[in-house]
Amino acid sequence: MTLEEIKLRRLTNQHLTSAADKTAVLTDLCGLQAQFFSNAVHALKIRTCGEQSLEGTVKNWTLRGTVHLLSQNDLPLFIPKETYLSNDWRGATWWNKRDVWRLTPQRQKYLSEVIISAVSESPKTREELKEICRQKGMTEAEEGSMFDQWGGGVRELCERGFICYAPSEKKTFIPCPRFEPMDPADAELELARRYFTSFAPATVHDAMYFFHATASKVKSWLSLLPVSSAECEGKTYFYIDNGNGCADTIPDCIFLAGFDQLMLGYEKKESLFLSQTHLRSVFNLAGIVMPTVLLHGKVAGRWKKKDRKLTVELFEPLSDPDTALIRTRADSLWEDLAKFEIK
Repeated sequence: MTLEEIKLRRLTNQHLTSAADKTAVLTDLCGLQAQFFSNAVHALKIRTCGEQSLEGTVKNWTLRGTVHLLSQNDLPLFIPKETYLSNDWRGATWWNKRDVWRLTPQRQKYLSEVIISAVSESPKTREELKEICRQKGMTEAEEGSMFDQWGGGVRELCERGFICYAPSEKKTFIPCPRFEPMDPADAELELARRYFTSFAPATVHDAMYFFHATASKVKSWLSLLPVSSAECEGKTYFYIDNGNGCADTIPDCIFLAGFDQLMLGYEKKESLFLSQTHLRSVFNLAGIVMPTVLLHGKVAGRWKKKDRKLTVELFEPLSDPDTALIRTRADSLWEDLAKFEIK
């Protein structure tokens, strides 16, 4: 298998060569990273037939400790069976082991009950929940833990299946749909199956990067999955044949979303799509993954759209035909463009 064949298979399996169903995209790609919600909406748009209804979806903390847009049917894959709907906080957690944590197990249980009750009545924003908890006696110190900027106690309620985010730009909490929890090992293996089907062909290092898993863990998954392997330039790539075939050619131009799965799905230092020369222009040191322009299978620059203005920053000069190609693709994506600028 050649590198070009691997790239083509990845683009096809990630639904970037032909439109797919919304649920198929979210399911196959294990959700779409969504701490900046517009990124998830765009990632979905370029893989489906334009703007999609988000009915049946939620936002929640899932892979790599980040917020993803996902099908609500996939919640059992990300919420551990052993803590599902548990309001007992007496055990040690990453949060309460920190010196700055100011909630006793009893107070966390009480404030959790306040939040769960409030959200069950109607959707609530973070600020609305803060005010309700203050009225119920939450101290300033307790607020710093319950509403920590990285999630805190509210995040733990999401991770235990009590509440989740509504699928919108606004950070609004809603009751989490109820489900039958899965055995953690079964959930892990299902996510690995999806990865080696829809992100594949991929290496062990790629899967380690995507799941933040050890090499031994990834290899244990591979031993249980019906994978095939292929050698290319000294590396072994694994894949599960989904029977859907492969596109004939790499798309000329794709406006990838920020935090797109095509960038996040593989070890960034071994990317087949991004030159290492431009690594920090896409993966910056603040942890942001920029929206990029994929031209003939290579990242040619990054883009930003604000209101009706689209700005494309190229990493290297392009020919006039390629510049025109980018403009044509932009016009097909955004009918409201009033200004287009290439730097």
